[in-house]
Amino acid sequence: AFSSRQPLAVLPNRRHCGVTCQSSESPLNEDREIKDDDVYPEDIPRGGASIRQEPPPQPTLDQYRKFALPCLGLWVAQPLLSLVDTAFVGLSGDASTSARQLAALGPATTFFDGATYLFAFLNVATTNLYSSARAQRGEQSDRAESVVRTASRVAMRCGVGLMFFLLAFSRPLLALYIGNEATSTPGLLDAAVEYVKIRAYSMPTSLFGGVVQAACLGGQDSVTPLVAILYSTVVNVIGDFLLVKQFGMGLKGAAIATLVSQWVATAALLGPARRKLVRNGSFGLLKKPPPTADSVSGKSFLGFAAPVLTLILGKLAAFGFLTNSAAGVPGQPTPLASHQIILSLFFFASPFLEVISQTAQSFIPAYLAPVNDHVTAMKKRDKSYDENGDSRVKEWKEAAFDVGTTLLRLGFASGVVIASLASMVPAFKGSLLTSDTTLQTAVKPLAKYLWWGAFLTAPVAVSEGVLLARRELRFLASVYLVSTALLPPVLLRVKTSGGNVEQVWACFAAFQLFRACLFAGRIWTGSIVKRIGGVFGMSEGSKDASKRTS
Repeated sequence: AFSSRQPLAVLPNRRHCGVTCQSSESPLNEDREIKDDDVYPEDIPRGGASIRQEPPPQPTLDQYRKFALPCLGLWVAQPLLSLVDTAFVGLSGDASTSARQLAALGPATTFFDGATYLFAFLNVATTNLYSSARAQRGEQSDRAESVVRTASRVAMRCGVGLMFFLLAFSRPLLALYIGNEATSTPGLLDAAVEYVKIRAYSMPTSLFGGVVQAACLGGQDSVTPLVAILYSTVVNVIGDFLLVKQFGMGLKGAAIATLVSQWVATAALLGPARRKLVRNGSFGLLKKPPPTADSVSGKSFLGFAAPVLTLILGKLAAFGFLTNSAAGVPGQPTPLASHQIILSLFFFASPFLEVISQTAQSFIPAYLAPVNDHVTAMKKRDKSYDENGDSRVKEWKEAAFDVGTTLLRLGFASGVVIASLASMVPAFKGSLLTSDTTLQTAVKPLAKYLWWGAFLTAPVAVSEGVLLARRELRFLASVYLVSTALLPPVLLRVKTSGGNVEQVWACFAAFQLFRACLFAGRIWTGSIVKRIGGVFGMSEGSKDASKRTS
């Protein structure tokens, strides 16, 4: 997917990054008192980058590839496990049993993965803060290690709490989630609840392993987590084959296999990650280390993570409403089962594009974090300091912008290929995922909506990664709030008017288009306007005015 083809001509080459890097949404620098003589980042200890130097060279395609391909393995692993569960459950038993179990697996996996994904804001915050700490202070620094320990403690506590919550309330929540139409299907709710309760026992280790993996990615190490995921994948496939295929345990067997595989993944990750991320080998889960002047407190960590939660809730709400609407249309269980197949394929395709978002979050802070320190220090010394007039700040921000633009080009190229491959499965090879001929026919019309939803994930993911690296959290949160407010009424109308699952997925494609336009427009509109102005001979004064407007 990461080819050496020429970049798209319509995209700009360079532009000011367009965001004040030290904002009210970034609490990190509030913990550090900046003295009058602490003005330039070259004074930062332990190898922090200096803005007086030239910006780091632009990453090469080979560097992106070496990071992104192992990282892709991490992103693909979770939806791959769900797809493996779907395939084993769908192909076991006769046609009627296959459809019923897939109908139960759909809301069960969406509900459980949604509960897990709700805490993905911990991973996003860990990657961003750890990457920034390394750029500001260096890899072997108190601040970088403090990010890892704080994130680990918060994740473990959240995991234990979520485990008990799912064990206690999964039945009423699932009944509410899938609606009366699907709940009335015999055995569907019981099977879904059993699946969720078994997998709930993996929550503490899953969330803890998630932030450790995120810290590795923030340090541009995607190989260590990948090795752990490979162990997990092998265990899950063998477990599904034995428990689902050989012993006929159905959904229960799939849940047990996935639970054990997640425990294995965390255990395999901790050994090498402990040696790389913390000097004394302790994540501080049982005993909190004494604070230092450079420590990141839980309050500072959550101060960054909390706005990211709004993004996660917006995504969860979208997929939750999709599944709820699919469960409410007439003709069950076929519509819900076909929705589960398309949703599994979408989740499998998304990581191939989401990995570029992760790449942006890992590479761009190296350009912006030193700018944060410089701008904050200069404003501390001189209240009238204007970063827009600082040529050094402009140069570093332009370098960060170039990284984002390169990743967007790669994203579009990847999006066409991945969306086409994913949509070919329901269009031509539905028999790979179900033995029910009725279900194979039902998924064919959904292929075109799967293509658009997957393709538009490319600009959404890349733009979101750039905006997270720039810490434009309020803008991201506002877009998700608006889109989440608009989607449910439309889906409710489809559900109440007796619509079909095609209309449900058409709404999702529109949802993706809405986000793609706003996110990408936030970053690149000003540069495109400036380039168009240059083509038509816009005066320098007009260009400056356009730049100030953008």
